[in-house]
Amino acid sequence: MSHAILDLVEQVMSSPWLYVALFALALLDGFFPVVPAETSVITAGVFAAASGGPNLALVIVVAALGAFAGDHISYLIGNRSAGRLRGKKAFVWARGALAERGGLVLVVARYIPGGRTATTLTMGAVRHPLRSFTFFDLIATSSWAVYSGLIGYFGGMAFENDPIKGLLLGLGIALSITAVVEIVRWVRKQRAIKASPERLPADTSV
Repeated sequence: MSHAILDLVEQVMSSPWLYVALFALALLDGFFPVVPAETSVITAGVFAAASGGPNLALVIVVAALGAFAGDHISYLIGNRSAGRLRGKKAFVWARGALAERGGLVLVVARYIPGGRTATTLTMGAVRHPLRSFTFFDLIATSSWAVYSGLIGYFGGMAFENDPIKGLLLGLGIALSITAVVEIVRWVRKQRAIKASPERLPADTSV
């Protein structure tokens, strides 16, 4: 990365508007999952350690608040769009997970790409109690913001004089954790399939 781009990133990270941007990105990510909210929080954490740019605690707070608001918007969208969501693969998965683990699935899904949106939409579509949704979403968004911010911060501490390497380390750790979660989920799914009783062929005798 050129010095000009690095200087530009440092200017963005030292701007008070950064917190507004982090809030907006985390909010949009709740119902538009292609928004790079997690990457932005990790980046802010890196520069908080490497250059003392943004305030880490404030980064975590605004990211959590944005994610919390975005998840509730997604819940409302699901509540209003129940008929159109039924039958979709993500909806079926989230509904099954919700039936198995209840509101706790919202905390787990926050760390699964695309899973967070599918879960919040589904919880709205199946009319999951709003009070329960809010309780578990508070845990989910707070833990996610702390996790993302600290991954970036520790990456920045490891490469204090080279924030780009710190960013790459932070993103690498986040991707590795996501991969582990996906592998564990896949293994559990395969075990569940093998453990389920085989279906007997239908009786076609007349």
